[in-house]
Amino acid sequence: MERTCLAIILAAGDSTRMKSSISKVLHPIAGRPMIAHVMEAIAKADISAAALVVGRDAEEVTAAAGIGGVKVEAYLQKERLGTGHAVLAAREAIAEGYDDILVAYGDVPLLTDAPLRAAREGLAAGNDIVVIGFHTENPNAYGRLLVKDGELIAIREAKDATDAELAVTWCNSGLMAINGRKALELLDRIGNNNAKREYYLTDLVEIARSLGGRAVAVDAPEVEMTGCNNRAELAVIERLWQERRRHELMLSGVTMIAPETVFLAYDTLIGQDSLIEPNVVFGPGTVIDRGAVIHAFSHIEGAHVSAGATVGPFARLRPGADLAGGSKVGNFCEVKNGKIGEGAKVNHLTYIGDATVGAGSNIGAGTITCNYDGVNKHETHIGVNSFIGSNSSLVAPVRIGDNAYVASGSVITEDVPAEALAFGRARQEVKPGRAKVIRERALAIKAAKKGSH
Repeated sequence: MERTCLAIILAAGDSTRMKSSISKVLHPIAGRPMIAHVMEAIAKADISAAALVVGRDAEEVTAAAGIGGVKVEAYLQKERLGTGHAVLAAREAIAEGYDDILVAYGDVPLLTDAPLRAAREGLAAGNDIVVIGFHTENPNAYGRLLVKDGELIAIREAKDATDAELAVTWCNSGLMAINGRKALELLDRIGNNNAKREYYLTDLVEIARSLGGRAVAVDAPEVEMTGCNNRAELAVIERLWQERRRHELMLSGVTMIAPETVFLAYDTLIGQDSLIEPNVVFGPGTVIDRGAVIHAFSHIEGAHVSAGATVGPFARLRPGADLAGGSKVGNFCEVKNGKIGEGAKVNHLTYIGDATVGAGSNIGAGTITCNYDGVNKHETHIGVNSFIGSNSSLVAPVRIGDNAYVASGSVITEDVPAEALAFGRARQEVKPGRAKVIRERALAIKAAKKGSH
């Protein structure tokens, strides 16, 4: 669309009902502030400029909105005098002369670009006001969209509606597009002759019509217009977002055995023919390539799992974990900033941190890369086709060469050359009969303590 457009995002509410120390629009959905979800829809609608009307946490809200290449300017709303007043907080931006002005809200994170595009197309067709509405079986207190002969003639608040108007199920979402060349003229005509003495954006429909303009409404899915006012609604929106994204992934060729138990981040990418078992959580920054298997009860964040690799069950991949094709990180293993080479196996009960495991290597159960000395992190490098025996501790910085062998139970503090065998444990000694002596001594001490009481 060649027309220029300014999106005005209202995000200045005090969010009292959230009962939170941070602004409502900063609360996350799928690991991302809800305002960022709105801005993603703005960017996908080919809108390159946004005026963010802010109140509390202005700097943090503005930073969270800075995504998708949209140029964002913040405008502080010092008083709360209604939606019409809030939009005019961005008067300076409106006056720059855009073709379209689009008003949205920072607390509708399920919004997509489709309704925004439809509203802009309505302006391009010659309408002065385009209201985005939605149909619902439970209109309750929503304002009703009153349409006659294809034109929107009014938005009637439920408390002011007649019985016939209350029967209308097409409701006002609050999102609206305005002819940018007439926007200031129309907005300045909004009055506050109402019980609350506030300036309502919905009055623009009748104002535009009174000046010979035309207003229409376009429809959007009800779910996309879902707003958030409290923690309960936040949980509902999270569920709806997750359901939508899981559905998209399954249609793209991902298998989820129990999709309702899988939780995704906003940027989770999963390739075709991957299998996701129940109760898996993906944090931000995760990429799962095609054909990978993520077993149950695994937690993955900031990690890359290559094609054909296997994770879990009960595995944790932390940021920087990078599993090459055909590798395996098994049950009760944790990898942090670690590269697991092609075909390498970290099967169980192991911690790999700040380390590189070469292709084809096997890491035995209970192995630990001791990467932290209390002040600094250090790296461990394990070569290709090496074998690390169970219950070994590799004290970084240390290098294990290709085809090396570390005996079980070893503490390795020095480099191990390629093809070498390393032992790092005390020699076993056996003392016949000593177990009986130790046991009798312990029982005598216990009896003496009991007698003293």
